[in-house]
Amino acid sequence: MSSFLIHANIAKALTISTDFYTSPELHQAAKEKIFASSWQFIGSKELVKFTGDVQPFTLLQEYLDEPLVLTKDKAGEINCLSNVCTHRGNIIATKACSKAGSLRCKYHGKLFDLAGKFVSMPEFSEVENFPTEADHLHALPIFNWGNLLFTTLHKKEEASSYFKEMMQRLNWLPIEEFIHRPDLSKTFEVDAHWALYCENYLEGFHIPFVHAGLNASLNFSEYTTELYPKSSLQLGVGKDETDCFDLPASSVDFGANIAAYYFWVYPNMMFNFYPWGLSVNVIRPVSTQKTKVEFIVFMWKEEKYDKGAGGDLDKVEAEDEEIVENVQRGVVSRFYKHGRYSVTRETGTHHFHRMLADSMNHP
Repeated sequence: MSSFLIHANIAKALTISTDFYTSPELHQAAKEKIFASSWQFIGSKELVKFTGDVQPFTLLQEYLDEPLVLTKDKAGEINCLSNVCTHRGNIIATKACSKAGSLRCKYHGKLFDLAGKFVSMPEFSEVENFPTEADHLHALPIFNWGNLLFTTLHKKEEASSYFKEMMQRLNWLPIEEFIHRPDLSKTFEVDAHWALYCENYLEGFHIPFVHAGLNASLNFSEYTTELYPKSSLQLGVGKDETDCFDLPASSVDFGANIAAYYFWVYPNMMFNFYPWGLSVNVIRPVSTQKTKVEFIVFMWKEEKYDKGAGGDLDKVEAEDEEIVENVQRGVVSRFYKHGRYSVTRETGTHHFHRMLADSMNHP
């Protein structure tokens, strides 16, 4: 299997080998090496708003395809559990429900409480050494920020490693007041590798060339990128005060015309904060040549919706899709293997490639 080396000095570095985008074996390996151990977005706390609510879901459907279930137990705790019965592997919850007192497998009747603990099993009185810890449903860690929920299949690092800088930078923003708007949320299919879509997001270099409308709202000369261990921030500065955040004095950006905060969290989540609220983009790999992108909208101030840098997002998405799909056609060329980075404009992409290389080169 290929190994990857991205020079730490961006001025000397070559971009990641095109093997990463084209190899089916590497695409499969990335499931465990990159995605299973990273934190992933579940959705809104509103999915299990009341005690007894049960909400099955699939984590990164068509890629990780892990069947999970959210519950809210009698203690008012939200649980993220494996949705697979520990008896014979049946899927337990097949649809959302409310006022549930327990989780019962419909195959042979094994019963669990809403925290995933084994309760009872018919016809098992003669079974020795039963029940054991393995008879409970596997409980996954949950991280909650405001109205947003996250989990990880194989916890290697605390959630703070991924989200700390974003939370600190926006500690003045009342995230808990942001309301999920399914009516405004969408899913797009892109005929390209998932990492190409992320790379495009991670640099503002292309904005003047690809996004004329967005470029009219942003001061490109003040567009900056900040790098963190598991994330990065692109700061979108407006050309004037129109459609910008009304920042409190406690913000480190107080006095600046901030039109958008573009936070990316490794490996596949984008948090786009605008004066109207938040668009969470979850990048879902499907194959080496297909990706699904979920735009999940959380509204804060509806009167500011669809204005400035946070306006006409469908047009911006269409422009991004066109360019990324063209890049997909290019990276399979016999004549392209590596590119180089702009030292001033592509630090985010270089940072991403180094993280990919580190993940893929280690167990």
